[in-house]
Amino acid sequence: MIAKKCIPVALSPLPFFLILCILSFLRYFFVFGAVIFLIVQLFFLFFFRDMPRTVGEGVISPADGRVLYVEHNTLAIFMSLMDMHVNLMPYEGRIVKMKHYEGGHAPAYGNVGNNERLETEIESEIGKIKVVQIAGMIARRIVPYVREGDSPGKGDK
Repeated sequence: MIAKKCIPVALSPLPFFLILCILSFLRYFFVFGAVIFLIVQLFFLFFFRDMPRTVGEGVISPADGRVLYVEHNTLAIFMSLMDMHVNLMPYEGRIVKMKHYEGGHAPAYGNVGNNERLETEIESEIGKIKVVQIAGMIARRIVPYVREGDSPGKGDK
C-alpha cells in the first residue's frame, strides 16, 4: 500500500516507463530507458510504502528508524532510505498547534538546524507532546495528514 497523500509522487515515473516500453517495440535502445524508469518506479513504490503496523501500549514511537538519542523527554529518530517514511501519532490527543518552517534540505544525518521542519504540539491526558519532523536531502517535503483541532488516535497517521 502507498501512503495516501504520496500517490501522485510515488507513481510519477510510471508514465515515462510505459512510454519507453511502447517505444522499445520501435527501437531496441528504448529498452535501456524503460529499465531505468522501472528501477526508479520500484524505488518510489518502496520509499512511499505504508505498511500496517501494530500499536502497542503506552506512548509509541512516531517513526521507524534508528534511535539517535533519548534525553529526559526528547526522542530523536533517524529514518534511512530503508525505513517507512510515514509518521504516527505517538499518543491520542488533540492537535493544538502546527508550525511549518521553510528551510533547506541538507542530509538528515548531518546538521539539520536550517532544514525544513514541521512542529506539531499535541495535548493529551499525559501532558503536552511535541513532534518535530525534519526534511532531508531525499525526503524533501513534509505532508501532514492532520490539522490543528483534529483529535487523532494513537497510531493514526
